[in-house]
Amino acid sequence: MDKLIAFLKEKKITEVECVISDMTGIARGKITPVDKFLSEKGMRLPESVLLQTVTGDLIDEETRYDLLDDAEIDFNCVPDENAVFLLPWTVEATAQVIHDCNDIMGNPIELSPRNALKKVLALYAEKGWEPIIAPEMEFYLTSRSDDHDLPLKPPLGRSGRPEAGRQSFSIDAANEYDPLFEDMYEWCEAQGLDIDTLIHEDGPAQMEINFSHGTPLSLADQVFVFKRTLREAALKHNVCATFMAKPVTDQPGSAMHIHQSVLDKKSGKNIFTQEDGTESPLFFGYIGGLQRYVPELIPLMAPNVNSFRRFLPGTSAPVNLEWGEENRTCGLRIPQSSPQNRRIENRIPGADSNCYLAIAASLLCGYLGMVEKLKPSVPVKGRTNENRSQNMNNLPLTLEEALATMEESDICKEYLGEAFTRGFVAVKQAELENFRRVVSSWEREFFLLSV
Repeated sequence: MDKLIAFLKEKKITEVECVISDMTGIARGKITPVDKFLSEKGMRLPESVLLQTVTGDLIDEETRYDLLDDAEIDFNCVPDENAVFLLPWTVEATAQVIHDCNDIMGNPIELSPRNALKKVLALYAEKGWEPIIAPEMEFYLTSRSDDHDLPLKPPLGRSGRPEAGRQSFSIDAANEYDPLFEDMYEWCEAQGLDIDTLIHEDGPAQMEINFSHGTPLSLADQVFVFKRTLREAALKHNVCATFMAKPVTDQPGSAMHIHQSVLDKKSGKNIFTQEDGTESPLFFGYIGGLQRYVPELIPLMAPNVNSFRRFLPGTSAPVNLEWGEENRTCGLRIPQSSPQNRRIENRIPGADSNCYLAIAASLLCGYLGMVEKLKPSVPVKGRTNENRSQNMNNLPLTLEEALATMEESDICKEYLGEAFTRGFVAVKQAELENFRRVVSSWEREFFLLSV
């Protein structure tokens, strides 16, 4: 705690937001005066917090009490002194501290998404490997509206006009929102978020932020904090920022592409590359693992009903698990690079996924492919077949199918835990049930006077 205490004193922090990530990726926790935080050295939360849905509901009682203590006890939240971030938008000097979730005996709680990622990283550590990742986060800026039945619209830019049509890689279109992005970059720098390039993506007011490469836990924490930071910057400028996978009809969806490689901890060399600079068997095994196991773990990369709208035919998102060099039509792209920087880009995860879980799932698939010495398919040259019925590599077509597959997954239960698997599936099934109860504007438009 010495490092954390020194930080709080140096920055003259008066208030601390103690947070954890729930299954959805929502920051949950408590806000406390800094003196109380230092005296208590953490916080306690009810176990049920980890099984809340995106609507704030809890899962069904039978599953809940099977996974949690009948007395609905608290668990301990322990601050991670390497996960402390300033909140530049607050009036008082405030720090956000990400906590780990432990039971009363000090053991990691299986239902915690951050603990799930730590579990996977421990597998790599046992082999003397260190995974390196670089996430790319896509998002839309939209006009503010309190009517959820109205389609989202691009906000007005500096010119006083909204974007019309697609403006992929346009500098002028990105500059329309310069005041917002200046705040975003300033706030990210104050928080130590290692963001790199800003790109205007395909959709109207759709952008992408790239993170510099680094270790998975640190990058997951940064993405977790970045989402909140961007939303706050957008609200300051009277617009909204959304990480929904498919927020706008007939426009591209938003992804969280994850570039990933693995280093040998002793030598620092990339294990995807042999001494002569060619691809190693471990490189091919990693690809094979993604192809074999992503279908079982895809709810961790596409966790919502809306996630699967991003995979509809004709969209820019890959609907396959093919791989190829410099091929963006493949779900698994191999970017051009030097041998030491050889990496794999997983283009399947959506921007709406919980960053801890999407990263954990991708790394777990690759790990299993390496230890099981799996072989990938033949790399694709040119465009992949976009016909879902012919080229899905067993990817589930709907959230219902995806959850059923994950529920039966032996590798999910073995490596992430049976309680985690049951808890995650239960949360998403509860959300799915809530979704089914809502009558959509599409149904009213086409069924109201026609059936």
